[in-house]
Amino acid sequence: MRMLELTDFGTNPHAPEFGGYGVLYVRHGKAMRGSLPKRRSVLTVPHTGWAVDCLRQWIEEVRPPGTGEDHASLWPTERSGRVSADSLTREFTLLRTGLGLADGIDFHSLRRSYVTYMIEDGYDALFVQQQVGHEHSSTTALYTGVSSDYRTRTLRAAMTKMAAEATGTDQRNPS
Repeated sequence: MRMLELTDFGTNPHAPEFGGYGVLYVRHGKAMRGSLPKRRSVLTVPHTGWAVDCLRQWIEEVRPPGTGEDHASLWPTERSGRVSADSLTREFTLLRTGLGLADGIDFHSLRRSYVTYMIEDGYDALFVQQQVGHEHSSTTALYTGVSSDYRTRTLRAAMTKMAAEATGTDQRNPS
């Protein structure tokens, strides 16, 4: 997050509604020990479209213009350097405390929530896995903590489908 630059965003020709924020090119993704950073492209998805508005406002109205070698940093400090990981953690903790959220919620919880919401919103598990840059689906599964409502809806849909197949009728659309 702290290594993001203004140039890391691009247009997705298949989702022009997001403008220049349709794709995030991750250049400094977590890598395996001894390997180069893992690169990937993360597509902006409709349920995170609000983030595009936030980014536009930050870049166009709030972000200091900066100078020096880190002038392209998305999160520059007042001295034009990059914001530190400690600073991000400290600010997140202040926000979490101010909102009265549980102490167990950390910055990485945002990533776990993203995975869970994607799965609950019906995105394909492989797509979600690629979005977050996991090599194995089992890692993505560890990040997923779906709600009991989601599990109930999934079970109900499976039971309805099985009943329709067994009876030769469409229980979802009785007529």
